[in-house]
Amino acid sequence: MKISYNWLKQFININWKAEKTGELLTDLGLEIEGIEPFESVKGGLEGVVIGEVLTCGQHPNADRLKVTTVDIGEENPLQIVCGAPNVATGQKVPVATIGTTLYTPEGEAWKIKKGKIRGEESHGMICAEDELGLGESHDGIMVLDPKLKVGSPAATVFKVEKDEVFEIGLTPNRADAMSHYGVARDLKAGLLQKEISLELITPSVSSFHVDARALKIDVDVKDKEKCPRYCGVTISGVKVEASPSWLQNRLRAIGLSPINNIVDITNYVLHELGQPLHAFDAHKISGNKIEVKTCAAGTSFTTLDGEERKLDAEDLMICDAEKPMCIAGVFGGIDSGVTEQTTNIFLESAYFNPVSIRKTAKRHGLNTDASFRFERGIDPNITEYALKRAALLIIDIAGGEITSDISDSYPNKIKDYEVRLSFDNAKRLIGEEIPRETIKSILTSLDIKVNNVTEAGLGLTVPAYRNDVQREADIIEEILRVYGYNNVGTTEKLNASISNSTRFEDYKLQNVISNQLASQGFFEIMANSLTTASYNSLSDAINDDHNVEMLNPLSQDLGVMRQSMLFSGLEAVAHNINRKRSDLRLFEFGKTYHNYESGREEYKHLSLFVTGNSTEERWNATVKPSDFFYLKGIIDAVLERLGLNQTTSAPTKQDILSEGLVISKGKHKLVNFGLVKKSVLKDFGISQPLLYADFNWDNILSLAKHNAITFTPIPKYPEVRRDFALLIDNTVSFDDIYSIAKNTEKKLLKNINLFDVYEGENLPEGKKSYAVSFTLQDENKTLTDKQIDKIMSKLQANFENKLGAELR
Repeated sequence: MKISYNWLKQFININWKAEKTGELLTDLGLEIEGIEPFESVKGGLEGVVIGEVLTCGQHPNADRLKVTTVDIGEENPLQIVCGAPNVATGQKVPVATIGTTLYTPEGEAWKIKKGKIRGEESHGMICAEDELGLGESHDGIMVLDPKLKVGSPAATVFKVEKDEVFEIGLTPNRADAMSHYGVARDLKAGLLQKEISLELITPSVSSFHVDARALKIDVDVKDKEKCPRYCGVTISGVKVEASPSWLQNRLRAIGLSPINNIVDITNYVLHELGQPLHAFDAHKISGNKIEVKTCAAGTSFTTLDGEERKLDAEDLMICDAEKPMCIAGVFGGIDSGVTEQTTNIFLESAYFNPVSIRKTAKRHGLNTDASFRFERGIDPNITEYALKRAALLIIDIAGGEITSDISDSYPNKIKDYEVRLSFDNAKRLIGEEIPRETIKSILTSLDIKVNNVTEAGLGLTVPAYRNDVQREADIIEEILRVYGYNNVGTTEKLNASISNSTRFEDYKLQNVISNQLASQGFFEIMANSLTTASYNSLSDAINDDHNVEMLNPLSQDLGVMRQSMLFSGLEAVAHNINRKRSDLRLFEFGKTYHNYESGREEYKHLSLFVTGNSTEERWNATVKPSDFFYLKGIIDAVLERLGLNQTTSAPTKQDILSEGLVISKGKHKLVNFGLVKKSVLKDFGISQPLLYADFNWDNILSLAKHNAITFTPIPKYPEVRRDFALLIDNTVSFDDIYSIAKNTEKKLLKNINLFDVYEGENLPEGKKSYAVSFTLQDENKTLTDKQIDKIMSKLQANFENKLGAELR
């Protein structure tokens, strides 16, 4: 949300620098994300001065150009070549001097330089209004008031307004601060805590009166639940045209484009007071009647953007005697809005049910300034005041007169909230005892009425516009944010409670593995669970029929819930590689979502992404690329930390991987991992190899629940190592050797390690050599040579019989 500092100062007379005001607003909970300068004329006419044309003669080499001399208040006049047909001696004109930066209507900057035009020197430019950003005309140069002083800065003549605009990251609960008045109200309370008492200046509507009851439009609110309050008035004889510059500047400062004086005034009051308004062309209201109701489902309605929409039976509409004219609180219709031909208007100011507006806006995919406020809850008691404020502005700017009494349908007044505050609870939650008089002062400054005071606490009435303050905890939060979080002291002692619970906690296991991966150089990512359905075509394992689709997607790229962890991770990898971060180790805990005939399902995953080098470039070491075995080592370490041993592996069947393994424990698949196919990477613009691992976290959790941590003493007796150099077939894997060895000696064989592989010369065709070490140990006694030789003989015999191995 954008807030103009100049506009804010109309409500509260503060002379602080914008940065200091921004700090206070942030402390109050209205976080300032940035402060941007605004100029009503881009560049502020810096370098443009008032000049007087002293001479004007024909250019010797061009029929359409003139050579002028212009006095700009300096010692010597400037020679300027000008192509405007209306330039003449004696004129006062705006002159852009050398070095001045001007802007095109599209906002592109260009600088005035000394140059030659058709052989004649030119030391500046006499400007047209579009060249200065003061209008759209380019018929000729601007001819100014002859009384202006030569050399005067043009910025003072044209009253260039400079402003500073706050970008506030407003939280959804703070509907009360969605206007300049609301922000000023908070600012006043914050200043009071700093012992600076300033009045809150509100626009007066005391001059509002009915000029003639000549145009009455009846109002009938048929759905009082969806529309608790509806006000309206007619204004006749208005002239629709461009708004005055001050009004346009206010709107442009906060990022709005001026349209015409009537529409601009409704937008102005919306951002001034937080009350959305809508103006109808009174001549287009059939039967001089307004009906606030719902229409039949499927009714066609064309909105201001020219799009035809099908209404839902729950959509609240503003209708006349014959047809719908506006989607209440959301968007106007194309056939009832104000145009240049409009002379009489019906001005609407209402309070609509927030839930109803939110559902309608989402249903039609519309998000307007009006719906943004209505769906969060505005002040129901400012409705008539805002209507009068807008009506007076219209009469002042667009002319006309009030031609009806105000219609105000408000049968069931929205009540304020009654809340009880306990001083003890305030002290407990804040962590510090705030003086009671300070508490009362803060609450009063926030328009919260103190009804009664006891030793235990306060009885309070919270105004209806603070729909986020309905509980005692909310009151305490209000006290604390105005008192100042930074003013609450911290203790030197930290207290904590230790829970002695044996209950299995999913998140604790997740934290353990997160810490382990982080210690191994991995960075955690959190990708969006919403993705594009187009990714489904990259894998035959993903079925479009199983998509969980969004009813109102923000875009096609966020239309479905993801069925795979891979693609959102590849987006993050591509993002980093494109920014010269090519050595990546990333992990993500997340879910995938699937829609089956039996219902929707979601599954937990841990995904790993590894690409680039596993070691950094150093002078004393060679760079080592990340490979399949590096990722396998990471995976083995994770499974070992989880206590998931005695696993089996087999080639993966996932079609997104060109090669890889699936590791299982019994019937439970734990992790699929391997090298991602180049065809998949190509869709993300990734040209370097990438390794991916997908842990089935649900299966891991179910197995980890039953894994008890066991402790064994350090063995007293030595271990023994023996090595075999085995000549085996190329088809034999180390896993085959490992399994046979483990089944041969389950008690004394503690470790099996492949430490050398040789393939090449001096070996028979189709053969390879594995150098394998075997570590033996008895925890109760020292092994004898006889025992060791017996075990090694058994291993040799089994390798020869089952694998056809030979000792080298």
